[in-house]
Formats: sequence, C-alpha cells, structure tokens
Amino acid sequence: MFNFHRFLSVLLVLLGCLQGLAYKVGTGIYDITGPAVEINFMGYAVPGQRGTGIHLRLKARAFAFADDNKRFMFVSLDGGMGSDLINKRVLERLNEKLGKDVYTYDTLSISGTHTHSGPAGFLQYVLYQITSLGYVKETFDAWVDGISEAIIMAHRNMRPGKVLLSQGDLYGSNINRSPTSYLLNPQEERDQYPEGDTDKNMFLLNLVSQQTGESVGVVNWFAVHGTSMNNTNTLTSGDNRGYASYMFERHVNGPDVQPGKGAFVAAFASTNLGDVSPNTNGAKCIDTGLDCDGTSSTCNGKCENCIAFGPGTNGDMFESTQIIGDKQYQFALNLLGLTDEKVMERTRKHEKTLELRAAAAAASSHEPAKRHLNKNNNKQVEANKGTSEEVFGKIDSRHSFVRMSKLNVTLADGTTKSLCSPAMGYSFAAGTTDGPGMFNFAQGTTSGNPFWDKVRDFLSVPTQEEIDCQAPKPILINTGDITKPYEWDPEIVPVQIIRLGNVFILSVPGELTTMAGRRLRKAVKSILEKGKIVAPGQKVHVTIAGLANNYASYITTFEEYQAQRYEAASTIFGPHTLDGYIQEFSRLARDMVAGTPSEPGTPPPDMESELIQLMPEAHCDRVAHGSKFGDVVSGKDVQASYAAGAIAKATFHGANPRHNQRPRGTFLTVERINADGTTKVVAYDGDWETKFHWQAGKEDPLDLGFTRTSEATLEWAIPSDVVPGSYKMCYFGDHLLSHTSKAIPFTGCSSVFQVTA
Repeated sequence: MFNFHRFLSVLLVLLGCLQGLAYKVGTGIYDITGPAVEINFMGYAVPGQRGTGIHLRLKARAFAFADDNKRFMFVSLDGGMGSDLINKRVLERLNEKLGKDVYTYDTLSISGTHTHSGPAGFLQYVLYQITSLGYVKETFDAWVDGISEAIIMAHRNMRPGKVLLSQGDLYGSNINRSPTSYLLNPQEERDQYPEGDTDKNMFLLNLVSQQTGESVGVVNWFAVHGTSMNNTNTLTSGDNRGYASYMFERHVNGPDVQPGKGAFVAAFASTNLGDVSPNTNGAKCIDTGLDCDGTSSTCNGKCENCIAFGPGTNGDMFESTQIIGDKQYQFALNLLGLTDEKVMERTRKHEKTLELRAAAAAASSHEPAKRHLNKNNNKQVEANKGTSEEVFGKIDSRHSFVRMSKLNVTLADGTTKSLCSPAMGYSFAAGTTDGPGMFNFAQGTTSGNPFWDKVRDFLSVPTQEEIDCQAPKPILINTGDITKPYEWDPEIVPVQIIRLGNVFILSVPGELTTMAGRRLRKAVKSILEKGKIVAPGQKVHVTIAGLANNYASYITTFEEYQAQRYEAASTIFGPHTLDGYIQEFSRLARDMVAGTPSEPGTPPPDMESELIQLMPEAHCDRVAHGSKFGDVVSGKDVQASYAAGAIAKATFHGANPRHNQRPRGTFLTVERINADGTTKVVAYDGDWETKFHWQAGKEDPLDLGFTRTSEATLEWAIPSDVVPGSYKMCYFGDHLLSHTSKAIPFTGCSSVFQVTA
C-alpha cells in the first residue's frame, strides 16, 4: 500500500541532501599576531604582563559557507574575544574589497579563542583598556587587516562541497574552577548532565571539497579556557587552542609548510567556557601545598596564594599547554578517523607519568591512589569513536543589537524584571584560580568594604536602585554610569543565530558558564524543534560560539550569581542576565522559524575618534659601537654542536619588532645546510619548537618603550626526530633611524652548528 506521508518525508530528506551538496565552502587564514613586544596582554589584567616575543603566532581562521540564496562567514581568531568596533571596521573593509553588503552584521561572526597571551587594546571600552594604557592602534589595525584578509581568502576560495558533523565527549581536558557555584543549580537539572560540571562535547564541522573528496578545513567547539599559559608568560601564544590548530594544520599541510601558509585550516573555537579551566591538577595553596578554601579560593585569606596548575611537570605552563592542546588535537583527529602516532605516544607517556605521580602521592600520604584527571576519564577511548552525519538544509541568519541595560525580561514564572546598568562586583578584583587578583579581595564576597566603596565613589556613586538591582553583588566599579573619558562597558550587545542546515550557531558576546550555556542551548533548541524548522528525520544541533562579535564579560545562572564568585561578580547586567540572553536568542529563533526578519536594533557607538592611547610608539633603534644590527652578541653565539632534545640558542643585536610585525614573514628561521651549500628552512617563529625573545636595553629600566638598544634571542628546541647535520639560526628584523624615515630590514645568522641524533 502506498504511504504518501512516508514518501513525502523521504522526498524531503532527499531534497535536503541534494541541497547539502549545493553548498559552497571555503577557508582562509591570516596572521593577527600584532605587536609582539611592550604591549600588555589581554586577559589576566596584570599590568606587568607585557609581550617580550613570540612562541606561537596568532591567526584569524575564516570559514565561508553559501548555498544558492545566502551565505555566512565564521571567523575564529587567536585572541581574547570579539570586538564590536573590529566587526564594524572589517565590514567596511569587505565592502571595499568584495562589494557592498556581501557580508553584513547578520552574516559575519567573529569569535575569540580566549587566549590570554596576546596583545590588548582592541576593545573600545575603558575597563578593558586600563592595563594596556588605553587603545593600541597597532593591535587594532593588525586584527582588522588579518581578519579581513582571512575572510577575503575564504570567500574567494569557495568551491562546491559538503559539510560533515562529528561529535564526541572528550574527558581529562577541563575542570570547573567554580564547582561550589555550579552545585547551587537545582539537583534535578544537574542530574540531566551525567558528564558533570563541565561540558565534554567536541562539536566538529568538516568542510569537504566536492571535487577532490578531501577536507579543506575543520572548525570545532570545545569548552576550555585559554589559560594554560599563566599570567607570568610574556611570549605571544595561542595557548592550548592555538597549539591544537597548529598541530592539526601541520599534520595535514605537512611539516615543511610555514605555519599559516597551508591550504588546510583548522580552528578550535570557544564556546561556553566561563567556569571551565584547562588547569586539571586543580587549585592549591602555593605556600602550604594544601587545598584552597573552596568557597573563596583563598589560602589563609589571600587569593594570591590560591593557584590552579595544569598537568605539566611541576605545573610547567608550556608542557601543560602542549598536553591540553594535544588532547584536543588528537580527539579532533580521531573524530575524523585519523591518528597521529607521535602525539599518541606522547599522550601515553604523560598518562603513565600521571599514574606514577598519583601512586607516589598516595604512598607518601597513605591514601588510595587517584588520577589527577577529570571525572570519567576512562570514557575517553570509547568517546573517541564519535558520531558523524552530513549536514544539509538551507543557510540563514538572524542578528540584533540589544540594549541590555534596563531590558525588561519575562521570567519563567511570568514575572517581569529589568536588567541592570553594567557593574563589576568585588570578586571581580579577586580574579580566578587560573589568575588570581590582588589587594586581598576574595571570591564569594557579598558585602562591601567602606574603604573600597570610597574608592569606587571617586569614579561613580551607584544609586540605591542600582545597588538593589545588582544584589547580592556589592558594586566595586559602577561601569555603566562612567562616561569619562568614554564608555567603560558596553550597554548594547550583538546577538546572532547562524543556520547551516540543521546546525545552529549561537554567537554570544561573553563567557557563559557551563550551566548557563546548557540552558541557552536547550531553550533555543526547543523552539527550533517545535517549529519543525528542519526536514523530517533530521536532528537539530545547537552549539555556542563564545566571546563573539563583542565582549560583555560573563553570564552565570541566577543560582550561581548568588554565590558571587568571579564569574558572577563579572556578570555585568545583574542576576537575570542569562534570562535576558535566553529571551533575545529565543526571539531570533522564533523569527527564523517564522521566516520573518529580526528587529536590527541600534548599533553601539563608534568611539574610535575618542579613544586614548598612552602607550608610546616604538622608538628609533641604535646599536653598540662597532656592531651592526643582526650581528651576534659577543659570547652569545651557538655552541659548536647539540644533540637532539637540546636547546640551541643565539643572541643578536636587535631592533624593536614593532617596526614591522612581519604578518606574512618571520623573525627567525632554523636552516639545515645541505651538502651542496644550499639551505632548507626547518622551523619558523610560528613553530612550537622555536621561541623568539626580545629584550629592551638597560637604559630603559621601566621598559616603557623608550629604549634604543636591544637584543633578540632565538631558541630552537631540537626535535627528537631531527635530521642530523649542519644548521644555523637566522634573525630577521627592521631598524628605524628616525621617525621620518622608513624601517630598514636586516638579517643576521649564527655560526653553523652540528646536530646529532
């Protein structure tokens, strides 16, 4: 008997598959490292954490998707977060290069990986410019240029292809840094998530060329902070995500391709990572070795002594970055049915080391051995198998600018509340266990202090209405009412939903905690499913792109807000902030289901003409008498020979790297000398095995950019599988004689040295 309804369902699915084949996909990548020295790093807000060189270069990775009717562009950048002013300037650039409105606010999402080891000064709000001494045009321009170039590349690379979705649960790579707050969420809600207090899901899209059948790029979302590199680091780095991207691209493009120059692009993007740390060994009191106080994250009342460490040996941040990055990279490979035997062996050795450490700790304390990994780590091998399906269906998007301050929000019980004017609480100053604050502030503070209230009042005295609105948060900085020299915090934020068939990406301008992200995904998914927006038989998949298009700090649940740990104190619009976001994203979802346009809203102000830059420009250079730029400093040349596993090092008379950021070049090369005298580059400044250090001259004791002389030190950690032979390290720089002249390029090389296996 002919079943018309079943026939129609099958036909719709087949038509959807055909539509999936009609996708065009493209990828692009470009450097956004920016000024590698002297500029304060964005993330930890530590004034003294200013760049001194490069470990990993920073990249913008762009992914273009189009069907016969619409297109969108997703960009993951190795940076702290998105910026509304960056988006505006990038769209202006794209209008010039590609044509008017090829991409718009609706169809462009720019999400930061949240590395804390990149230059600051790209956000236009005062709160995020304090430690960088204001706006930094060098950073801003590098980002606009690099993001635009990556997008243009991806757009022009678009070819017919398909998109495959793979996902699985990765254990042992993250922990919740505010577990006591998470426990305030209802038990029945927590019971719905047996994976625990962090999301373990890696959600991966694989872009496949129709012509070759090969992958041209992957983008995935996984919840973990970019804080494997701690607040003592001063080398530019993409942190664990940047390392994972580097490794995946190197695996596909080959080791001979300069990082960022290959055709294949891999992005490890951020999602709801607000309370999620990569420092899986947890927080300890550095003075006693004991556990920190769980509620306040203090040790004898001091937040400075409560620090979380990664899985590296003795908390080594470089090793921790590699371990957490390797786990993400290896897991993403496995989701695609690929392996990297070298990395797998490194991971196995690390697992064995952890077991030995745990056994030794247990023997000394007479307690049962336990592994220093996340709950349910034994599930990792099983989860690596993942699942896979082809994505198909139409492309669509919705975007609105929303004035969150004073937004009326209807709660689940039908009552209406207004969101608050932005404000930061006391626990904001306490920092987190990934990077503690100072001045004896503590997480979990729910009452003010007369002294700090007086300090606060110098900037702005909050009204009683504002105090009541933010309760139980005691207001430390009343950012919403401060307008001098310009706005301190955003009041207007972008919200966006992008549809790729049955995949829906929520671009959120902040850091959602684990449960906050779960609630947002659940609410939007429910609307989409009830609206029957996808073809019969298809599943609706919802993921979150975090720190996207701007930055409005954190977003906790109402319950977590009551504890006033760091994440709650940084939830700037008050206790119902999450409800406000759920309301606005739900509105976009309903508009998408109905096929109606969303209210665009009023864009945020463009304050670039008002922005203040106090960091001086890079000054002119000079070199010691009798030396030339690029000469090796006397007594600091390489050794005659090194064995594999050793570190080769040479120091040169240098010049300020800010004169030329070399976005398509390098500050260093490691070169193998062939038998015929020719050379082959085996490493660049963007490779994991190299480090580029720059040190200002001694006549600049405050290191504020007034130096004239400087030194550049190149390091090469010689790989275990190195080809034995003759090598040299070369330094590339540009020196400036005067501010009215152009920077002059120079090159210098070390002596030749031998490398043995």
